[in-house]
Amino acid sequence: MNTISLEQRANRAVSNWIFLGVIMLLVQVVLGGVTRLTGSGLSITEWNVVTGALPPLNEQQWQVEFNKYQQTPQYRLLNTDFTLTDFKFIFFWEWFHRLWARLIAVAFVVGFVYLLAKKYIKKDMVTPLLILFLLGALQGAIGWIMVASGLTGDAVYVRPTRLAMHFVFALALIAYAFWLGLRIKIPAQKTGNYPSIYRWSWALTIILFVQLVFGALMAGHKAATAAPTWPTINSHWIPDGLLKEKPVTLNFFENKLTIHFVHRGLAYALLILIIIYSVKVFRIKPASSLFHQARRWPLILVIIQVLLGIFSVLTSTGIIPNRWGTFEWMAQLHQITGMLLVLSLVAMLFLTRQTSFKQPS
Repeated sequence: MNTISLEQRANRAVSNWIFLGVIMLLVQVVLGGVTRLTGSGLSITEWNVVTGALPPLNEQQWQVEFNKYQQTPQYRLLNTDFTLTDFKFIFFWEWFHRLWARLIAVAFVVGFVYLLAKKYIKKDMVTPLLILFLLGALQGAIGWIMVASGLTGDAVYVRPTRLAMHFVFALALIAYAFWLGLRIKIPAQKTGNYPSIYRWSWALTIILFVQLVFGALMAGHKAATAAPTWPTINSHWIPDGLLKEKPVTLNFFENKLTIHFVHRGLAYALLILIIIYSVKVFRIKPASSLFHQARRWPLILVIIQVLLGIFSVLTSTGIIPNRWGTFEWMAQLHQITGMLLVLSLVAMLFLTRQTSFKQPS
């Protein structure tokens, strides 16, 4: 009994530490959204991992940083009227976004060392946790590659494709960490073997990730303003000019209207598919209370997600550069709900996968 109790205590400690990391990663993505929506992402022009942890501490240091920003195309082509006070505002959000990333790394390393010293981390956990750490470091590098894309030439914002890569990689990192936490915390006997639902969950997760890629491209291109109408797209169900770029594939990365059209279409497809999925799931006799609770969330979240997407489009006409308004709130909530929808499907994947334990029918 003591051995079982110790194992449960160890698993609880490790999983709680991982779930804390998941929450911190979610906050990091939210901060990234705030940074993007306030136009703050290019305010820090260097990537100093250690020395960059502290913001400027006096007016002279502030002026040095402001001078660096004034050399960027964003300042020269978009924000020439910026004062030092304006710069301090956008600098704060980018600095805080980077500081939070550093705090995540510290929380991971300190927690890992502590749990290892307590002998709570089993041998089979070490490799997945090291992979998690390396993925986190890679995500930081991708973040800098994204920022660097907006510091040269005539770019006033980061490249949308690199923003999409940064965002989707962050979601993959969060999903991986969440799955790992579930695997450690929840015993196999509390999951069920539902092959059909498991396949559906995988299909929906893949479609959702594609949808979120287009959501990030929407954000990067500021494509909501390309068609601020609903239910039609600028009074058309299928607007003209969807394939005007050559080669044709370029439209799916650079054509604002095409990106907008695909993003909407995938949203409707996901809504319909998750309704069908939910009907199937609710016909199943739950194998556990966890399954009973988890199965309702994909439908709830996708409905909220679609509504927030509509409100985001309709309020995009009120965008004022470097100001936080209704659109920014809608866009941020839209992003948060999308992340929670990913986690709800990851939970369903975990709870419906095949295990060695036979579940009651």
